[in-house]
Amino acid sequence: MEYKTINPATGEIIAHYHESDIAHINKAIEQANNAFNDWKNTPFAERAKIISSVAQILENEKQEAAELMALEMGKPVTQGITEVEKSAWVCRHYAENAEAMLEAKYIQTDNAKSYINYNPLGVIYAVMPWNFPFWQVLRFAAPNLMAGNAILLKHAPNVPLCSQKIADIFIRAGLPEGLFANILLSQRSVPEMSRAIITNPKIAGVTLTGSSAAGASVAEIAGKNIKKSVLELGGSDPYIILADADLEKAVESCVVSRMNNTGQTCIAAKRFIVAREIADDFISLFIGRAKKYIPAEPINPSTNMGPLARKDLQMMVHTQTQLSIKNGAKLLLGGTLPHGNGFYYPPTVLTNVTIDSPSFHEEIFGPVASITSFDSEKEAVQLANATGFGLGAAIFTADIEKGEYIAKNELDAGSCFVNQFVKSDPRLPFGGIKNSGYGRELAKEGISEFMNIKTIVVA
Repeated sequence: MEYKTINPATGEIIAHYHESDIAHINKAIEQANNAFNDWKNTPFAERAKIISSVAQILENEKQEAAELMALEMGKPVTQGITEVEKSAWVCRHYAENAEAMLEAKYIQTDNAKSYINYNPLGVIYAVMPWNFPFWQVLRFAAPNLMAGNAILLKHAPNVPLCSQKIADIFIRAGLPEGLFANILLSQRSVPEMSRAIITNPKIAGVTLTGSSAAGASVAEIAGKNIKKSVLELGGSDPYIILADADLEKAVESCVVSRMNNTGQTCIAAKRFIVAREIADDFISLFIGRAKKYIPAEPINPSTNMGPLARKDLQMMVHTQTQLSIKNGAKLLLGGTLPHGNGFYYPPTVLTNVTIDSPSFHEEIFGPVASITSFDSEKEAVQLANATGFGLGAAIFTADIEKGEYIAKNELDAGSCFVNQFVKSDPRLPFGGIKNSGYGRELAKEGISEFMNIKTIVVA
């Protein structure tokens, strides 16, 4: 089957692609498995040399990679450069630390020797999203290749040039042929083909970053086939702003988190839960900063907000916004479909958002801020947790001890930040709870997900 990609800034067709058929995919899996059988015995130092080379190539070619992202999914080129630099960082982090992370752990027992050994599982099927085309792939690939696994990548259909670029970088860095396999599938073919891939006996596990619906489908197939899965799904991250917060700093963090990547970020701030006595000041400052984000051509170095990635995504964001207004939310900024080419959407601010509003209980994957006021800290926590998601959360307060207590004990999320917006870091585990998924990426927890944590006992 053939499919096309579209430039979200212009609406013009970029190229047509032929998707991979099952024969090609099965061959790629077979080659990956054969490469894995050699790679799993390759010394860490040799693996590290290759992954470090990947990092160097990424840094050398970050402008080209950023331009591909701007072309295919509309990310402003300056943000794309930052993404590639972060991708290089995660490669270097695991090149330098994977061996220590996976070192055998000895446990004193009644036996002569008892220890935990970490062995790679095999070929891991990775279903990756378009919103961070390089970072999402490299944050999974770097630790798993360093751990000794092989990878079959199914990237999002609208970023094939990015996926091909990544595969090419691995080849040029010296990765053994077949160890990182890249396949192309249209959105229509993904459910059926993913079922065939996951049921293949040579696939040892599957990871998916995407929607909760896609995650549920993959989890069902993996579960029926008794295969390990890791899911990083959507989020509706709440940011609580207490009355004693440094308002200027809080607003700065909130706006950056909500507007970065045109709001197309799982861990973006999406719901702002603000103490009623400071709500008017917060809203005024927020609108002032949000107005500085001006949708424009992503390839221009001065652009700080590009288009949404696809036409259907643009219409979904607009529909959710309009339904929220009908439900009682008050529109203070944006909320209108722009004229002209491209899938742009303006910075949008909604206030008086209630728990029944789509902008409260759904994930809006675009630059729409939903603001709700509260009268007590107990109410703030209840509102923050009143969601099916549980990816990230943040709290802003001058009382650091109180903020840390709430983050640690009361907020239902995989990552909770105090006086800073939520972001991923190779040194810290990342993932969610509830409908935001399960399992962890990054840090030691991430590299251990697709390992056989094997107990060895010598009497």
